[in-house]
Amino acid sequence: MWPPWQPRRVAPTLMPMSYQETLSYLFGLQKFGIKFGLSKINKLLELCGNPHYNLKTVHIAGTNGKGSTAATIASIMKEAGYKVGLYTSPHLIDFTERIKISGKEIEEGEVVRLTECIRSKIQDSEFKDDLELITFFEFTTAMALIYFKEEEVDIAVMETGMGGRLDATNVIRPLVSVITNISVEHKEYLGDTIEAVASEKAGIIKDGVPLITGVEQPAAFQVIERACNEKGAPRYRLGRDFSFQRKGINNFSYNGINESFDLLTLNLRGGHQFQNASLAIAAVEMLKDKGFIIPPEALIDGLGKVSWPGRLETVCQNPMIILDGAHNPAGAEVLARTVAEELKYDKLYLILGIMADKEIDGIISPLAPLAHEVILSRPKYERASNPSDLLPLTKRYNINCTAIEDLREAINYARSKAGSEDLIIISGSLFMVGEARGILTSQ
Repeated sequence: MWPPWQPRRVAPTLMPMSYQETLSYLFGLQKFGIKFGLSKINKLLELCGNPHYNLKTVHIAGTNGKGSTAATIASIMKEAGYKVGLYTSPHLIDFTERIKISGKEIEEGEVVRLTECIRSKIQDSEFKDDLELITFFEFTTAMALIYFKEEEVDIAVMETGMGGRLDATNVIRPLVSVITNISVEHKEYLGDTIEAVASEKAGIIKDGVPLITGVEQPAAFQVIERACNEKGAPRYRLGRDFSFQRKGINNFSYNGINESFDLLTLNLRGGHQFQNASLAIAAVEMLKDKGFIIPPEALIDGLGKVSWPGRLETVCQNPMIILDGAHNPAGAEVLARTVAEELKYDKLYLILGIMADKEIDGIISPLAPLAHEVILSRPKYERASNPSDLLPLTKRYNINCTAIEDLREAINYARSKAGSEDLIIISGSLFMVGEARGILTSQ
């Protein structure tokens, strides 16, 4: 009998869709918003044969650095010769970026096929009325798990969307869990204290499954340590059980749980990336304990080849244009520190576009004072703030600012003002960075 998670031989009961029609359907699910809970995703995966049950995974939560850490783990495991699934969000330009196997994005035809299969499963189900209200993230998480099962990946690296405890990805039982760091975010969903947010992130901790974490705040770590004690989960904390030392712009040493490296080169920019890379190496150490064979040269090559677009990514020269998806105060602080300490330029032209539901002041305040001029713009996304509305706030930190709603026009304006030794940074939102990347890489 054809396994239930293999939909290729399931006759579709719906009209076939093109790729663009499929994307319209998927993004249309965003109307159901963000709904925490695992009941719908569990029902849906049951209909699809529970593809996650025997899938070997790494699970990553945290406020910032999840994607970089996930990409680094995937890169190392790929260099070790394994077939590696990687599920991250959001995408910058195309939906296919969210689901990759060994660095290759899922094909458009596979997105169409899997969407039609899952929709057919829902339509034919006794849970139809309930599952037709499934959210975008629940649907795409199911898609990723089915695809990874079909393709028989050796390991899948899964990034949470938001929180952890009730995140759709929390149906998996990983070999190792990672919590990168914690800041107060998404207060309406995760709570308005560091302890509340930590409690939600700690929800990914499973019985007996080792946890790697970079959480610094004592109050947050106490919550995590308590959860580990309750679950009998070994925990390894950056700065206590393993550490790194920066040795240059792209180099660092790693003093690990079981092994150490004197000089490693990381293909990601910014001092904060050494922390993310160290978390990734520690997670890889745990995978070695689980039987994966990962030679030192695979780790070295994986760090040297890892790519994570839209995060301190240089896309143009003369003038240099850098994209960074800092979308919360912690990310903005990291970007500001990197600009001040690592980048050389004459004048900085800062193009900012921020989602209306973010902590706008906390994003603007560390970045705007660094700029010769701030250009407020927005991506073509309904949640984006109106640039004109941000002018009064921005002028508190930099009187030299202007609003240009169209992002292409904003980029052209900055380029017209900037000299060859100047710097243009586009930031404030991953949606902003994604649209800007599409504009700049198509020119």
